Amino acid sequence: MIDFSEAPQVIRDYLSYMETIKGKSKNTTKEYFFDLRTFFRFMKIHKGYVDKDADFEKIPIDDINVELIKTITLSDLYEYMAYVNRKRGNNANSRARKVASIKSFFSYLNTKAKLIDINPAKELESPKIQKRMPRYLNLEESKQLLYAINGEYKERDYAILTLFLNCGLRLSELVSINLNKIKNDTLTVVGKGNKERTIYLNKACINAINNYLRVRPVNGVKDKNALFLSERKQRISNKTVQYIVKKYIKQAGLDPEKYSTHKLRHTAATLMYKHGGVDIRALQEILGHENLSTTEIYTHVDNEQLRNAVDQNPLANIIKEGE
Repeated sequence: MIDFSEAPQVIRDYLSYMETIKGKSKNTTKEYFFDLRTFFRFMKIHKGYVDKDADFEKIPIDDINVELIKTITLSDLYEYMAYVNRKRGNNANSRARKVASIKSFFSYLNTKAKLIDINPAKELESPKIQKRMPRYLNLEESKQLLYAINGEYKERDYAILTLFLNCGLRLSELVSINLNKIKNDTLTVVGKGNKERTIYLNKACINAINNYLRVRPVNGVKDKNALFLSERKQRISNKTVQYIVKKYIKQAGLDPEKYSTHKLRHTAATLMYKHGGVDIRALQEILGHENLSTTEIYTHVDNEQLRNAVDQNPLANIIKEGE
């Protein structure tokens, strides 16, 4: 359990419910807490509990109680959304997440904890999010990235990038891989909501892992079951993996500002769909998406496909000669 000691009991109970009953991951629960902390700091200013010139980031929320919560109206919620938009510069995605956090919290208070009779967030609308095509490396750029790997830890780094590009793993999933979860050509990972799923490893992944295991430290290892180790012989961290990926993206002559570990997940999904002819539902299983709609962003087509589609029209070659 995460320590949320600065939160009042009502929020701690909600966060425990989300983690233990709803199965939300620790990272997701932490995001809920951050969102609610920002929300109640604003409410304390908005309702006059603290001076409007108070240092926002230092406003305590441990005194928030049900009596205060019962005074919050839908109008107050929209005031807060205007605040995070204008004053904090939150984009539509960030605001949509804050709306989701607030709606989830008030729904819990109303339907589960039975602490409030009226849910002011029930009619709270989420900002419209414009769908953007996921950014990804094309096939040649992906090869370019793999060819750029060198140095003292090249076997480890090659295995990391190979798994990202072939399996579409999340960063947290890659970092948490344990040796006992690799069985022949299968790998079991723990994804969002602590859900386990099996990933089938292709020849490139098996070869990369085996090459790394030949040089992986054995003596003095702090976490003996961790697949990927740092130079300190402990489980590699998210931050270190992000640094490794950025380093090789730059060495490959690509833009480190445009590409990240998550963009490699986009790359794997796009390459499987575009070049491997993978069925959308199979892709959903591989990526561990709960909803098919999340996977459908990878069914985008690029300009080359659009041009080819028009060229395949049976009327494409019928040209009227000039008179």
